[in-house]
Amino acid sequence: MTDIAAFVHHLPPLLIIGAMTGTAFYIGKGMKFIRLPSIIGFMVTGVILGPSLFSILSEELQGNLSFITDIALSFVALSIGLELSFNSLRKQGSGIITVIFTESFLAFLLVTSLVYLLTRDLPMALIFGAIAPASAPAGTVAVIQEYRARGKLTSALYAVVGFDDGLGIIIFGFASAAAKSLLAAETGGQMDSALHLFLEPLIEIAAAAGIGAALGFVFCFLAKKLSSPKDIFILTFAVMLTATGLCKVLDVSLILTNMIIGIIIVNTQTSKMIHQVKDELEGLMPLIFVLFFVLAGANLHVQALPSLGILGLLYAVSRSAGLMGGAYVGSILGKLDENTKKYLGMGILSQAGVAIGLSLIVKQQFSPLGEHGAQIGSTVITTVTATCIFFELIGPVLTKIALERAGEIRDSSGVKQVRHPKHSRKRKPSA
Repeated sequence: MTDIAAFVHHLPPLLIIGAMTGTAFYIGKGMKFIRLPSIIGFMVTGVILGPSLFSILSEELQGNLSFITDIALSFVALSIGLELSFNSLRKQGSGIITVIFTESFLAFLLVTSLVYLLTRDLPMALIFGAIAPASAPAGTVAVIQEYRARGKLTSALYAVVGFDDGLGIIIFGFASAAAKSLLAAETGGQMDSALHLFLEPLIEIAAAAGIGAALGFVFCFLAKKLSSPKDIFILTFAVMLTATGLCKVLDVSLILTNMIIGIIIVNTQTSKMIHQVKDELEGLMPLIFVLFFVLAGANLHVQALPSLGILGLLYAVSRSAGLMGGAYVGSILGKLDENTKKYLGMGILSQAGVAIGLSLIVKQQFSPLGEHGAQIGSTVITTVTATCIFFELIGPVLTKIALERAGEIRDSSGVKQVRHPKHSRKRKPSA
């Protein structure tokens, strides 16, 4: 394997990317024979090509290609925003907002409580609880688009995986600030005031929303002077890259920012322009998903799985229970339809980029806070990385199952597949 990695190191990156894309595409196609989403094949390709096996996609090359991940997440966020028209949200009612709050906060509270009972370490428990609500919208959106899903559950999934990342960032901001304050108190420092605990995450959310809204209105103003769908797509791409670049400079959420741009577009522009943007995105998204999920797979270090231990298993189980239980309770309280009550929780378990990014922030910010802080940083990043392998593999599969059971998956011709009841035998004619 070392010889292969050394040989590949001297190859042009474009050759590696081309071979990687073609290989992943056909492995993804092969997944349909075992009734799995294509993105599982893309991730498996990444695991094979990454450091876990052949190291063709080395850490250095992954670092050089990290801009692809940023672009892909930006496209996903924009796509989610374009599905969140205020009219459709009004039709879903306030119930969907109830779901977003219940699933996020129940996951936070359940993970925090159980990790604390296991470790008796409140700062660490707060951090694990704060990371739990973060989802990986790319996995859910990829499955929805691959199977051309439409319906109430699909609309609910778009809303939940879009907005719960914003709420998750707020929860993480508060919890990490509280954890740092507790660590400071341990070493004889002063605890931060409640005002400071609230201000930092709120400023980040406000900055992301402000950038997204400003660039969204800039797009709308400029797009009115364009008629060609291709021209509108080029403008969309330019605005999205600008937003993502600003987010990297200012260290704010690129997912929330680009989602706001999509929300501004879908709620202020004509249906013709909205369809033009969506149609152009739809043509590019399959390629984006191939590249993104291969790189995501390459980042999944399979050798980290044995390090899960009791803490990792507890985190995975309590996070799943919190999200699924919270989605169910929220659907009941919000009086959502039966399919959404039953299956929404299955579609929101994916976790990857955002969670790993938050764990990296924890490692960077907590390591200087003494021995206890350094221990929390290393424990969090090891555990979250290992559990993300599980969630990234099982999440898309459960999303597909949920959409199938809800009867919202369409075949290649766009016709909805109808679920037949289990007991649909014809009655014998009476004598």
